[in-house]
Amino acid sequence: MKAKRNFTVIIERDEDGVYVATVPSLQGCHTQAKNLDTLMKRVREVIELCLEDEDLEIEGLELVGIQQVSV
Repeated sequence: MKAKRNFTVIIERDEDGVYVATVPSLQGCHTQAKNLDTLMKRVREVIELCLEDEDLEIEGLELVGIQQVSV
């Protein structure tokens, strides 16, 4: 059995209310959905698909924090 790995997922909501998830440590790994339950299911699926790509480089990023800045 494979050891489970943890990935940081950034979730945003666009102007139409659609949730968009990005996995920063897996280049090109992102998905979207109209609700959070569906989004999380799709995130797991897209991570598995990205990990199947043997040429994919996994970046060892650690989430430090997220800030909103008004300008």
